[in-house]
Amino acid sequence: MTEVQERAGTATAAGTRTKARRTLLRNLAIALVAAVVILALSYVLPPFRNYQLATVGAYVCVTAGLTVLTGLNGQLSLGHGALMAVGAYTLALVQNALAGRGQWTLVVAIVAGVALTTVVGAVVGLAAARLRGPYLAGLTLAVAVVVPAITSTFDKTFNSDQGISVSVDPPPLALGYSFPYERWQAWIAWTGALLTMLLLANLITSRFGRNLRAVRDDEAAARLAGVNVARTQVLAFVVSAACAGLGGALFAVLAQSVSPGAFPITLSLFLVMAIVIGGLGRLSGAVWGAVLLVLLPASTHSLTESISVSPALAQRLEGNLPLAIFGVVLIVVMLAFPGGIASLGRSLRNKFRSDKTNSRKA
Repeated sequence: MTEVQERAGTATAAGTRTKARRTLLRNLAIALVAAVVILALSYVLPPFRNYQLATVGAYVCVTAGLTVLTGLNGQLSLGHGALMAVGAYTLALVQNALAGRGQWTLVVAIVAGVALTTVVGAVVGLAAARLRGPYLAGLTLAVAVVVPAITSTFDKTFNSDQGISVSVDPPPLALGYSFPYERWQAWIAWTGALLTMLLLANLITSRFGRNLRAVRDDEAAARLAGVNVARTQVLAFVVSAACAGLGGALFAVLAQSVSPGAFPITLSLFLVMAIVIGGLGRLSGAVWGAVLLVLLPASTHSLTESISVSPALAQRLEGNLPLAIFGVVLIVVMLAFPGGIASLGRSLRNKFRSDKTNSRKA
């Protein structure tokens, strides 16, 4: 009996390894196709659109990490804008300290931003593992308030509200003297985005991903199944914080400056609404959410410019109109497609099959 059990266990383990290998190869193929598409787009789009494409890539890092935390693990965070600020400020300080020493310094600065944000995420995650519901949201909201206050307190280091300029080297000379800088930005941002998506896609299909969903669905049942609930929740926060730090670091590279005004509390609200509209719990929904985060504010900016209003009203609309439009879009999408934009294809496919079945019966 023991020999039979050992053979069954060996066969199960072999089957699991084969499935994991197939999943890895599939995700690599998807990432490779996406890289080719982004590369082609970067050559077709004009400079400003390339900058928008790069901004989408930076947002993808953040929304993908938030999808893992909120969509797959059920922890609501209203402080991811602050975690982005940690990554951005770390990159600015490290990059400025290493400026002029070669292209490799940017990689070091990005890694430093991700590392420090991961540490901050671990600290917040340890506290968050003890909280639920509105208490967890309140904790993360407090983080979003504290981080900008730190920049004002240590103004000699962070230059208070004026922020810090980031010294970024031009594209490598191997690409040519006239290589567009915006295209180089798009390559940098989407390299980080595709690596993030590839790692998370493999992570959520692993045992850790199953633990995330088990804790989200029922903590008591997960605990009885042998899942360490607290450790799973902390690790989810750590992974999500690392992604937010990468996104913040990329934003610093794109804007070439960092200031508290770039990471307001409303940014954290936009991020949560974006993953809900895109499709909560789906990495494809994170991509849709990142696209909306770039396109909707740009559309509202164009709208306010086309309306003849006083400068004071225009300034007020500029700050509040994007949030209002996001809210309207959220309501419409939730009524039409409760699973978000990412579920649109599946909903249409199911409707087509249902109509086809009904027509056969008729």
